[in-house]
Amino acid sequence: MTTLAVPNIEARLLDILGPEGLMLSAAQMAPFLVDHRQLYHGRARAVAAPRTVEEVSRLLAWCNDERIGVVPQGGNTGYCGGATPDESGCEIVLCMRRLARIRSVDALNYSLLAEAGCTLHEVRAAADAAARLFPLSLGSEGSCQIGGNLSTNAGGLSVLRYGMMRDLVLGLEVVLADGRLLPCAQALRKDNTGYDVKSLFVGAEGTLGIITAANLKLFPQIRSSATAFVALPDIAGAVALLSELRAASGDRVSSFELIPRIAVELAARHIPLVADPLGHPHPWYVLCELSSSEEGTALAEVLERALGDALERGAILDAAIAQNERQRQALWRLRENIPEAQRRDGASLKHDLSLPITVLAQFVERAAAWLDANVPEGRLVAYGHLGDGNLHFNLNQAPGADRTRFLAREAVVKRAVHDLVRDFGGSFSAEHGIGQLKIDELARYAPPVELEVMRAIKRALDPRGILNPGKVLGTEPP
Repeated sequence: MTTLAVPNIEARLLDILGPEGLMLSAAQMAPFLVDHRQLYHGRARAVAAPRTVEEVSRLLAWCNDERIGVVPQGGNTGYCGGATPDESGCEIVLCMRRLARIRSVDALNYSLLAEAGCTLHEVRAAADAAARLFPLSLGSEGSCQIGGNLSTNAGGLSVLRYGMMRDLVLGLEVVLADGRLLPCAQALRKDNTGYDVKSLFVGAEGTLGIITAANLKLFPQIRSSATAFVALPDIAGAVALLSELRAASGDRVSSFELIPRIAVELAARHIPLVADPLGHPHPWYVLCELSSSEEGTALAEVLERALGDALERGAILDAAIAQNERQRQALWRLRENIPEAQRRDGASLKHDLSLPITVLAQFVERAAAWLDANVPEGRLVAYGHLGDGNLHFNLNQAPGADRTRFLAREAVVKRAVHDLVRDFGGSFSAEHGIGQLKIDELARYAPPVELEVMRAIKRALDPRGILNPGKVLGTEPP
């Protein structure tokens, strides 16, 4: 696949997009050619920024005819290089930021129709203005876009209560590889008319079609909440506490975040205005939050009673319940800044894992023992969304360790960790997708029949292989 032999590329792109929709200079294109983590650097023939769905359709139809690769890019906040072009300089980056209208909000139907280039913050604000909640919560909400959230099936902090992005979409509008429009953005909660086509495009990372708009589920606004920071002796105790809190609160647990002692120390050391909420060290913590759409609910009393009972039984070691919004925000500031604290502390080897919560404790014990024995230059920082089994299983460079030597262990560590994840019935990719980074892992761990089904779908929807070439399934002949 090449664009260099196609005559009059710039003229044709200008005809489709107009001068405001096309970037050709090196300075204009530079921000679109590197991924968020600086792992991948590519080149592109042009960056296209369509303003309408019709322009997306015309662009893809032309690229399909000419066999030009198209790399869709939203807010470029992904972790796996899924929105970065290759180094050939032959692909076109499809920037979605100008396709950014909130088309409608239906408060009675609890739905919102947004174009793919809307940021998550804009969607949440539009829902809030209609006295509704869009519950996806990510640290990058000011820059990540709805199209990217859908294409990577984003998770975040509230999956336990509301589900992942796949669970928050009612309908999608998609442009196929040949430019045809799939207008399936209905706001229906029941629709049994054959295959659930929209689900093909959620989590597909732009390899099957370009999402241009989505009808999203809304919920009642949160009007009361209760938040606590709880110390525990081990992960098994955290899993048991989650079960108890779900039962005691009428299943109103919206977040349940696992945090190790080392993460508290790193955040307190590197992040301004972060301090240990309890003052005394403990092996493990959870940041838990109950929430309700009712005002005046006694959630704080429910939480205090449940934690008090657990403390008397020795199931927990200590707890601090936020008494106001300032204290609540301080607790969340600690949790949300753990990745930044890790970055400031030094190099790290990252793994985005998903496991059944009943085996989380055994997995961490086994994996930690292997790391202690085989990677003494690293320190384990295992934290994440315990409520849905998503563990950010990271290894930070130990003080005094050689950075180059530590990073050189990545392949060995990844294989050991991912093999153990497989043995425990988990997944090596929980919420960040495959992109370029995890292509080999997908080929290694996915069942062969599942890979063949994926390839068959790819061939059916993108027979010429123009959509995000080389991502997810790797490079195959069209």
